[in-house]
Amino acid sequence: MSKPVVLIAEELSPATVEALGPDFDVRSVDGTDRPALLSALAEANAILVRSATKVDAEAIAAAPKLQVIARAGVGLDNVDIKAATTAGVMVVNAPTSNIISAAELTVGHILSLARHIPAAHASLSAGAWKRSSYTGVELYEKTIGIIGLGRIGALIAARLQAFGTEIIAYDPYITAARAQQLGVRPVSLDELLEQSDFITIHMPKTPETTGMISTEQLAKMKPTAFVVNVARGGLIDEDALHEALVAGTIAGAGLDVFVSEPPKDSPLVSLPNVVVTPHLGASTDEAQEKAGVSVAKSVRLALAGELVPDAVNVAGGIIDPYVRPGIPLTEKLGQLFSGLANGPLTTVDVEVRGELADYDVSVLKLAALKGIFTNVVSESVSYVNAPLLAEQRGVEVRLITSAESPEYRNVITIAGALADGRQVSVSGTLTGTNQIEKLVGIDGYDLEVPIAQHHIVMRYTDRPGIVAVYGREFGEAGINIAGMQIARQAAGGAALSVLTVDSPVPAEVLERVREAIEAEVLLEIDVVEQ
Repeated sequence: MSKPVVLIAEELSPATVEALGPDFDVRSVDGTDRPALLSALAEANAILVRSATKVDAEAIAAAPKLQVIARAGVGLDNVDIKAATTAGVMVVNAPTSNIISAAELTVGHILSLARHIPAAHASLSAGAWKRSSYTGVELYEKTIGIIGLGRIGALIAARLQAFGTEIIAYDPYITAARAQQLGVRPVSLDELLEQSDFITIHMPKTPETTGMISTEQLAKMKPTAFVVNVARGGLIDEDALHEALVAGTIAGAGLDVFVSEPPKDSPLVSLPNVVVTPHLGASTDEAQEKAGVSVAKSVRLALAGELVPDAVNVAGGIIDPYVRPGIPLTEKLGQLFSGLANGPLTTVDVEVRGELADYDVSVLKLAALKGIFTNVVSESVSYVNAPLLAEQRGVEVRLITSAESPEYRNVITIAGALADGRQVSVSGTLTGTNQIEKLVGIDGYDLEVPIAQHHIVMRYTDRPGIVAVYGREFGEAGINIAGMQIARQAAGGAALSVLTVDSPVPAEVLERVREAIEAEVLLEIDVVEQ
């Protein structure tokens, strides 16, 4: 029998090829040469790429034997995950390969800002000797604010503590116990902005976090403070940042990522109080080698039909076909659960009831955790690191199965307790021959709503006229309600409404609705296709 063909479309480390081993026909192609790529894909069972090769729908269609696309790195902007999933092709990446490199680059930016290293270098290289022009500040006894205390944030905290700094952090999903374990003082975002001498941001990029540092937040910072973004372009409003830097609202900024890359014509890159790098977070020999070796191992697993922990779109491996449709449903339930919780967790129970209980459903526990942490941490979340993320946060996780399911053939529930004592639960099922994903329960309220991209969840006191009020508010704002269901446990008591809307709802509209109906809870929850 001929060996499976593994196509390497970009330069990868020798260790990557070595990790593949002798069991494959390893071929090389220039991934940027489109005709050559499409021709080579005709026989490929797997393809390994970095960032330059576009593995889009056309490329996937040209590869009838393709089983796995491996990205030797974290980002997947150059891979059409939806097209791959439709074609039954697994997509894998290396979610933890660059975390040390990214943490160290962040520290490098902070030191560069504190001591004016790039500007002093440029001045001396130009023949000047201006020592007094580049007087800096020590990190010793300064306050460092970390926004997002995930794996990278924790690494940064550990490294900067050695400088004799005080580390404070804002992360709504971190418990006080975990922060104490890291030697970090948890604070609100406003407190962090007001107290920090250096701020570094490490949040995932979601509709809620895009532009989370803007004019209002920058105005709360000290005029001597610096801000660093080595995470995702767009977390800091670039126009607002430029205004603050020019006006002297803050002292300076370090940027490795931008809304548009490369940042053509961006006024930020030429400011004297800004240190910029061209997205170098993962650009170290060590990170590149780790990424290559990691995805090579994933390719071996995928082509052997085994479970692939770093799969982005499917779990892979020997999973019963009856269980597989529950994986994307459970991931989406995890995202809904996380949006409702909106705070640090202490326990999570993944309950699988019905006929599924007769199968090995351990992958659904991983899928639930992957969904929960998708919009919580800055790093990519996979089946391998999701349990670790839970462990780091002190979250106890259990899988519970039962054959009893009186209303549906199968029901998957994610239930959890929060550090503030609240209990949150969401339930879902698959219905009909098309296996439509439906949300069938929230916090004990029974409902049946198809899961979509944008949901609004409201809890308020049941009384006449409420639907007319929020219907009018959303209508006047141009928000189309595609679906709606109201659940209640008693007339005149607490009621829960779940709306499906066609587009994101601006925060000011949500606030108007909250006030108009006197809602106890009003949340917009976006569900991202994995």
